[in-house]
Amino acid sequence: MKIDDRFLKDNMMGPNAWRIAEELTRDLHLHQGMRVLDLGCGRGLSSIFLAKKFGVQIFAADLWISECENSARFQQAGVSRLTVPVRCDALHLPFEKGFFDAVLSIDAYHYFGNNDAYFETALKPILKENAAVAIAMPGMKYEVHENVPEEMKTLWDPEALEKWHSIGWWKPKFEPHLKNFKIAEMDCFSAAWSDWLSCGSRYAKEDRLMIETDGGRYMNLIKLTGNVR
Repeated sequence: MKIDDRFLKDNMMGPNAWRIAEELTRDLHLHQGMRVLDLGCGRGLSSIFLAKKFGVQIFAADLWISECENSARFQQAGVSRLTVPVRCDALHLPFEKGFFDAVLSIDAYHYFGNNDAYFETALKPILKENAAVAIAMPGMKYEVHENVPEEMKTLWDPEALEKWHSIGWWKPKFEPHLKNFKIAEMDCFSAAWSDWLSCGSRYAKEDRLMIETDGGRYMNLIKLTGNVR
């Protein structure tokens, strides 16, 4: 399944969400009639991917991107019938208990869910029992916060670094709540970042030196999947 390259580059907000979604959903079992929350969808690339691949009903939720903007993008991509753009705060999700059959979140969860309580108190209540959970986020190969490498100190934004963690740090946040739980580094790290760095965004240009200096030593992308207990 492909998407227009210009459309993709114009709507990236970080490492290529389309490529990340492809890997993240490789073993995800979704089908028509399901309601899926795309949490922190940004400009909706992951929502478009889900709609095109699975034909599911997507609720594309984001705090910073308006419903009108994403609605226009979904119309352009030919998935407006399957996508419902929602502008909301992830800390106050406006959905009924047990509303969703699945949740996907790409490059967003670490902003609001990097604590022991968020999944259980804010997200789990709106998911059905056995709902599929698929999350991908930037991370670290190991915890570096107490000993930040000298060469990276000026390249990692302190606010962002505070939210980037290792697999070992994230695992206990989810394992008690999910069966069939899996967590691992993503294979698409280099390709997803390369797509972003070549897209022409001024923010991407600012990230180039960070990725080059890191050289695959510290940063990664983390994926986790499972089903609500």
